[in-house]
Amino acid sequence: MRLIELNRKPALVELQHVNLKLLLENPDGIDLEALIPVFHGWIQGHACEEVLVDVTDYRHVDSGPGIVLIGHEANYSVDNTDGRLGVRYNRKAVLEGNNQDRLAQAARAALTACQRLEADPRMGGTMRFNGQDVEVLINDRLLVPNTSASHQVLDPEFRVFFNRLFGEERYDLMYDEEPRKLFAVTAKAFRTFSTSDLLNNLAWSGSH
Repeated sequence: MRLIELNRKPALVELQHVNLKLLLENPDGIDLEALIPVFHGWIQGHACEEVLVDVTDYRHVDSGPGIVLIGHEANYSVDNTDGRLGVRYNRKAVLEGNNQDRLAQAARAALTACQRLEADPRMGGTMRFNGQDVEVLINDRLLVPNTSASHQVLDPEFRVFFNRLFGEERYDLMYDEEPRKLFAVTAKAFRTFSTSDLLNNLAWSGSH
């Protein structure tokens, strides 16, 4: 991936099936097997707003989906796609609202899940957001193909969202230009944030 400077144009694409991933620090120190009973506990305890139904183990897939908590409306996972381990929220059901609403909903879900894993004693304090790297993917190639035209049209939309998420602190945006992959943008903040920081930014800006 590389940084792309884009002309500003109005967003004309409706985003659905938003995925948001928070990269983790110290990925080699995380025991993915320990997540299996944790995620089963989320199902039994109705821990999330979505209906959760099963846990799938993809640890045998190199740089793959990892451990996936499957739900009707969305999946949660600790995902290792491209060798980048992170907590991922994958929205499957169509969501009402505008693009900013959908991005914020995915961010809140991923941040809340990550915060819950950070605090779970069964994970031994190993699950920590790295504080800077946030990935957004759109899991719909027909709606948003991974092209330079999509990048250019949607860049202003993502800058509005990340200005809100990072409280207008500085960050870089990078777009993955591989056309065979899903549309993806990575934001890297110039300073570190906790999951609480980012949730507070979303809540504060959403109230004004």
